[in-house]
Parts: sequence; structure tokens; C-alpha cells
Amino acid sequence: MKTSELIAALAADSVPERVHLGRRFAAALALGSVGAFVLYALVVGPRPDFLAALGTIRFGLKFVDALALALPAVLLLARLQRPDAKPGTLALWLFAPLALLAAAVAVELIVVPQNEWLRLLVGRNMWYCVTMIPMMAAPILAALIVALSAGAPRHPGWTGALAGAASAGIASFLYASHCPDDSPLFVAAWYPLATLVCAAAGALAGRRFLTW
Repeated sequence: MKTSELIAALAADSVPERVHLGRRFAAALALGSVGAFVLYALVVGPRPDFLAALGTIRFGLKFVDALALALPAVLLLARLQRPDAKPGTLALWLFAPLALLAAAVAVELIVVPQNEWLRLLVGRNMWYCVTMIPMMAAPILAALIVALSAGAPRHPGWTGALAGAASAGIASFLYASHCPDDSPLFVAAWYPLATLVCAAAGALAGRRFLTW
């Protein structure tokens, strides 16, 4: 059977199968998120001044940016688990967190003296950030890869990378409540690096487990 014929056959699956895939994906997302939260509760936890920090724009920006990555990534991933699916304009929303960070960094560079830039960029917990976000993302990514293996993504590597990015977005949302560094310079440098680590792991897992 030719690849095009196989794709057409898979795309012609019945409506119940679509529901089955959707439920499987949702269950994996929920289970993986619970696993990430357990790691967060046991290893990380909120920062001591969490309640006081809630009133600051910089602190809130970290959560908004994490959601700006996680939401479109999850929605796009749910769509791409079928071989006939196309990203569409939803893929453009993946640039939203980058645009948001770029705007925040621009404001930061204007209002903060230049001699403070390096200190804010390095922060206090950069390696902990780059380590813990992928660690908390791991159970989410593993659960998503298992769920996606029931479908037939047309581009396994890219789909796996997207699963890694979605996992990183959720993990970043959790980690943001612990992170003592609120500067957009810090967030723009180290959170995307952690996301790239997760995306790379997802791409490798996708090529290994999602290829059909």
C-alpha cells in the first residue's frame, strides 16, 4: 500500500475513533500533569514570598508566557495526532510567547540601567531552572508520547518536539511559582533553553515511538 493510500485509510476512521483518540490524549495530559505536580510538590514548591510576588507584573508575566506556550502547543498537538491534520493558523500562536518575551525584554532594557543587565540575565537559579523544568516536563512528555502512539502523526519528529514544548510550557507554569528570578531578561534566556531541551527529547522520542 502506498503512503498516500495509507493516510487516506487512516483519515477515514470512524467518529468513535476520533473520540477515542481525544479521550486518550486528554487522559495522558491529565496524568502527566499530575506527575509533574507531584515532582513540584516534593522537590520544588513555591517561593517563600509567593503571595507578595503575586502583586507584581514581572512575576505574573512568567505565568502568562508559560500559558501562551502551553495552550497552543497542546491544542495543535491534539490536532496533529491524525495523519490528515494540518497545523493551520493555530501554529502561528506558537510565536506568541516569543513576542511577549521580546516586548517585555525591550521594556526591561529601557527602564533598567545597563550595568544591571548582566546580573538580571544570570539571575540566581539559572541551572536549577534549566534542570527542573525538563525534569517536571518528563512525565507529561512520556504520557503524551504514549497517547500519540495510538494515532498516526504524519511527522513523528516534529510532533514529538511539539509534545516536548507543550510539556515544557506546563512545567514552566509550575516552576514559575518557585523561581526567584522575575526579570524578563532571565526568563527570555533560560526558560526557552529549558524548552529546547524538552523539545529535543520529544523529537527523539517521536522518531523512536511515533514512526509508522
